[in-house]
Amino acid sequence: MSLNCIKSNLRTEQKHENGLTRVRSFEKEAQENGKRLGLDGDPDLQFLLGGESLVKIRSSSWKRRRKYKLKEDCKTMWHESKKIFRRKQTFSLYDVDSEKLGPDGGGSRKSKQWVNSLEKVMKNLNNLSPQQKSEHWLISCMHEADKNHDDKMTLDELKNFLQRINIGVSDIHAEALFKECDKSKTGALEDSEIKLFYDRLTQRQEINMSVGDLQNFLLEEQVEQATTDDALRLIEKYERDETAKKQKRMTKDGFLMYLQGEEGSILNPKHKEVYQDMTQPLSHYYISSSHNTYLQGHQISGPSSVEAYINVLMKGCRCVELDCYDGPDEEPEVYHACHGAALTSKVLFKDVITVIKKYAFKTSQYPVILSLENHCSMSTSFPSPQELKGKFLVKGKRYKVDTSFIGPEDEDEDSGVSEEDEAAEVKAKGQIEGQVQGRSRSRWKGRSRSRTRKGRFRGRSRKGRFRGRSRKGRFGGRLKGRTRSTGRLKSSLGSRFVNYIIYRAKMKLAKKFSDIIVYCHSVHFHSFKHAKDNHSFYEMPSITESKAFDLAKTSGTDFMHHNMEKLCRIYPEWSRMNSSNYNPVPMWNVGCQIVALNFQTPCTEMDLYQGRFLPNGSCGYILKPEFLRDPDSQFDPKGPWLKKKTLHIMVISAQQLPKVNKEKLNSIVDPLVRMEIYGVPEDIMSQETEYILDNGFNPSWNKKFEFPIHVPELAMLRFVVEDYDQYSSNDFVGQFCLPLSSVQNGFRHVPLLTETGDLIPCARLFVHLMLVDD
Repeated sequence: MSLNCIKSNLRTEQKHENGLTRVRSFEKEAQENGKRLGLDGDPDLQFLLGGESLVKIRSSSWKRRRKYKLKEDCKTMWHESKKIFRRKQTFSLYDVDSEKLGPDGGGSRKSKQWVNSLEKVMKNLNNLSPQQKSEHWLISCMHEADKNHDDKMTLDELKNFLQRINIGVSDIHAEALFKECDKSKTGALEDSEIKLFYDRLTQRQEINMSVGDLQNFLLEEQVEQATTDDALRLIEKYERDETAKKQKRMTKDGFLMYLQGEEGSILNPKHKEVYQDMTQPLSHYYISSSHNTYLQGHQISGPSSVEAYINVLMKGCRCVELDCYDGPDEEPEVYHACHGAALTSKVLFKDVITVIKKYAFKTSQYPVILSLENHCSMSTSFPSPQELKGKFLVKGKRYKVDTSFIGPEDEDEDSGVSEEDEAAEVKAKGQIEGQVQGRSRSRWKGRSRSRTRKGRFRGRSRKGRFRGRSRKGRFGGRLKGRTRSTGRLKSSLGSRFVNYIIYRAKMKLAKKFSDIIVYCHSVHFHSFKHAKDNHSFYEMPSITESKAFDLAKTSGTDFMHHNMEKLCRIYPEWSRMNSSNYNPVPMWNVGCQIVALNFQTPCTEMDLYQGRFLPNGSCGYILKPEFLRDPDSQFDPKGPWLKKKTLHIMVISAQQLPKVNKEKLNSIVDPLVRMEIYGVPEDIMSQETEYILDNGFNPSWNKKFEFPIHVPELAMLRFVVEDYDQYSSNDFVGQFCLPLSSVQNGFRHVPLLTETGDLIPCARLFVHLMLVDD
């Protein structure tokens, strides 16, 4: 046998051996992580680890078969890609919003197995404690850094690991740390040496607290009304050392788990459940509301999808919008249009309603308002959210139909209003854009001046004249106008009568729809005095953001009093074609309930929105402060509202911040923390720490700040972590926002959310807060 053949055989054997090593390493790591999840040997976990070919669907015409499988860390999904230069072929299960059966594969056994298996693994992942999630993440990073899968860590692999966990250290420091842990002097860390390295990396001061010590800490530092039983309960819940638990003591690990648990969160754990009085009138609550809910992108040429409704409803949104138009085969469709012309893609109305019915009450049982704009051819006080649990409220325009040939545009101007007209800021009265469908489908274009008197209608348009009288179902007169299918419609008694019958039939259908609109009857807004004198409690206006902001500045007290008795909806300007958002806080300051935003757009305004509705069980209803419900109250932040306090914050440290540039392993964040206060104008301010160079794993600041607060019941606190950049704007790392009234005093951890409002696993800030009276 030649030397070349021997070398070839040796290379083949080496490749085979390396392959077997990788397989054994995969199986070992998968088994370890399965045990951490409580799924050791679970068939559903094994099914996902084995993977299978699935059909990836982007549209009805783009469908490709790709293999998907769960990686050995049991939290990352790998998928096949045909793109030559594609680098990222994975996604985290933490990033999955929901999993459900599709319309095509919903009945197959494999589809159900994928959904059920993913649900089980994701549930167990989310049930891990913060400490367990942190350990899981660190160990997974160690395995990824172990390039040859020998369960050892060389110096180069240690440097790789430090980069993966977002720490930038010099070669000298890395070598010193490595030598300190390499007790065997073999040039590779293994077993106990790796544990020693982990302890050095996460070292904290030793703690050994008795029940009395822990109770004193709760009373003095956390400012809680804690008893001995409360301290014992925390030891029982968080202490991992059984010996310490029997001795009724808390060690360092137990104390760390407590600080990372819900009791140690900045958010008051009592506010994670519905804790407010839910029996007051609807007008006394802020209501989480979405604008043009069906859109997933821009207002023009953006995609419409039922998924958008699922996303907002699962986030606790209680007011969703549907713009309905005629579709083919008399099937209504939902989309964004301007004067009847579609600006976005379309979804079927029946699909939207089906999704809303399925997901409306999964997150919250409190009522869902359907803000319905129907463009298809055709008590003395509010009830409370408690009385309306599990029910839908339809918001729209009511029709007054009698035997006269009177369209909805010909009613009294206060009887209803089309929000599409408001969005387009149409100020002309009596504009006719009705459509009559059938073989002769005609439209009257232009501006009309109309008046009804004793059944008589008179008007003039640019393309034709209509004049007639109706009495006891009889109709006569002349009608001229352009038609889409037949050109000019001739004036004949037969055609006039047929069109009249079609119109009356559709108005009858419209009335049936109108009759379900009870508590949210849309009306036009003229002035607060006009609304007080003419509108009932169930009648509500929709006002553009610019007009609403102007009213808040010039008529704050009247605006506030209007919102005590009646609902009011605020919506974005039509000019926000990119689906940007306005600041909702000034609208909440005057008590507006339905402040509708574009949920699909990640931005500071949506961070504030998510923070506002985070407490009270995220049920989508927040009880307004008492002064926004008291008829004797005046809009005056410097008057009766004033309850001046000072908020003291010490930013201590951060843990396990995510990489901003995940494609570059050696890219390490330089984090800084900014704190922002939102509320009445006197309270708006921000302060920030300096940046820490090359440390996203455990940066430390120990920096103190003070914020004077004038109206704490309206104040919002937002933490923002950014990656400092000397030459351009800083990069976003994470944020968290909540009402100041839900903040806990003392040493607290602050979870961090992505730009889209999803939790970043393991990442958090550690702070000390104290809100004190002045």
